[in-house]
Amino acid sequence: MTGPATEIGFDTKVAIVTGGGGGLGRSHALELARRGARVLVNDLGSSVDGAEAGGGAAHTAAQRVVDEIGAAGGEAVANYDTVATAAGGRAIVAAALDAFGRVDIIVNNAGILRDTSFKNLTPELLDTVLDVHLRGAFHVTQPAWQVMRDQGYGRIVNTSSGAGLFGNFGQANYGAAKMGLVGLTRVLAVEGARDNIKVNAIAPIARTRMTETVLGPLPGRLGPELVTPVVVYLAHADCAATGEIFSVGGGRVARVFIGVTKGYADPALTAESVRDNLDRVRDEDGYVVPANLTEEMMLAFNAFA
Repeated sequence: MTGPATEIGFDTKVAIVTGGGGGLGRSHALELARRGARVLVNDLGSSVDGAEAGGGAAHTAAQRVVDEIGAAGGEAVANYDTVATAAGGRAIVAAALDAFGRVDIIVNNAGILRDTSFKNLTPELLDTVLDVHLRGAFHVTQPAWQVMRDQGYGRIVNTSSGAGLFGNFGQANYGAAKMGLVGLTRVLAVEGARDNIKVNAIAPIARTRMTETVLGPLPGRLGPELVTPVVVYLAHADCAATGEIFSVGGGRVARVFIGVTKGYADPALTAESVRDNLDRVRDEDGYVVPANLTEEMMLAFNAFA
């Protein structure tokens, strides 16, 4: 057994939380601020399907969270730019720099749903979801990337989903975007390693505005506040992980990983030999979890060594 650990704190650190006006984002922003971070709460104020709220209502959610943080003695500013465009991403990062002078943490949390079966999926329904989830993470992270490299420090938490990792009916657009975030996470972890930039992803299971119609009535243990502790740790200087994915919900934390089986090797491979050895190809005994593409390629090379 170990003794009590020092509480995780974020004094002087600056965090950007997209989609911070409600649900998971609100929970993340409040807890980061409670622990000393200065927080830019970004929220466009749109509905679940991405349609913008009318008039001043679009700004209510982010400002309400900022007010909560301020009332608790924290420091935060609201931002209403969209993550779905490069200009919006640059504006979000610029607002954090203008307010606080640095950016240490990005929590890419903003999201929308446009669910439909694949046969009914249109390019517009695909693009709008990709714009917010996948391109949104890119648009916000890239203008902060050089800032993090220059200061030799950064923590990025991307929000993936089991819909992308494992599949879910009616969510081809959402699942593709969320699995795309896994690829982005893995590459940025490799590129950021030398500059002490750690990048991880979560796949949350929580009762939020986006999931209430999917998950139905759920016990209170699936609240957003039981996802936030993992985000807080991944956003901290003590975080030991990078390039990893964590399934989080109801107080349970588990690692999700992409592994490679030992496989079957034949220099004269044919379709028939694949058919006849498919069980060996799929056998999970002795699988390996490569850290990057080079390690995965070496598995193939070593099969014939």
